[in-house]
Amino acid sequence: MTPSQPRADEALGQPDVQLRSDRSATEKGIPDATIARLPVYLRTLNMMAEDGVATISSGELADAAGVNSAQLRKDLSYLGTYGTRGVGYDVEYLRFQIGREIGSAQEWPVVIVGLGNLGTALANYSGFGSRGFKIAALLDPKPSLIGRTVVGVPISDLAELETIVEQTAARIAVIATPAAGAQRVCDRLVAAGIRSILNFAPTALTVPPGVNLRKVDLGQELQILAYHEQQQGHQPVVSPAAADDSATKVARHRVIPGQQVGQKIKGKSTAGGAVAATGDAAAEQVAEKAATGQAQS
Repeated sequence: MTPSQPRADEALGQPDVQLRSDRSATEKGIPDATIARLPVYLRTLNMMAEDGVATISSGELADAAGVNSAQLRKDLSYLGTYGTRGVGYDVEYLRFQIGREIGSAQEWPVVIVGLGNLGTALANYSGFGSRGFKIAALLDPKPSLIGRTVVGVPISDLAELETIVEQTAARIAVIATPAAGAQRVCDRLVAAGIRSILNFAPTALTVPPGVNLRKVDLGQELQILAYHEQQQGHQPVVSPAAADDSATKVARHRVIPGQQVGQKIKGKSTAGGAVAATGDAAAEQVAEKAATGQAQS
């Protein structure tokens, strides 16, 4: 829900609020880290409003948003609001201020390119509408998908990208294509007038100056989480079947050192400084030892 602007005389406790101009957050000198936290504050305030909360202290809002209160107050000071001592922040007014600052007080048309499993899931995400985004167009090159509808929006041919961007007046696009074609899609979007891109493709994209590019790599985020789990001494629980399969793969790539080693592998003799034991029989033997904890590295 997009909050409406309350009258100045309705601001609870006459908080120290300075309405600022409609310049962008970047032009105002708001740090990127603060910009990244503003949507979190807004989401928290939306939940508070739904629960009927009228005012909230900086400590309560900070706890709910997962930051410390000093950080929260500093972030909100960039908006020109400092709350009221002993009273806190007016929830509705702060929602309006943050929403205006990050652009969710208006509706932004968004184009999604790539309607595979991920792109379709993104198109079905219900949170876009409540945060000021409208799925204006869906694009994919597959003939089997063209013409189908997702959330009431028809999937158009990727060949029509330039025309559709112009028709929808979209400035934001989401790329959810395979890695191989992502850069080409990105180039076409930029040439068509898109100036903000959210990239879900598993590859790094390059854009010219003046274009905002953000990347979301779900696999990378999971790897980071796995690293922290490992640092805390946790290990995944592996089934016996998975352990056997892993041991077999290791055995097939195992290198046996030696000066002059000759071994018969599937009827072929190999010799040299090292021999890769890739035979099925050798792999099974090493796998069996690995599974019983007797294999030597």
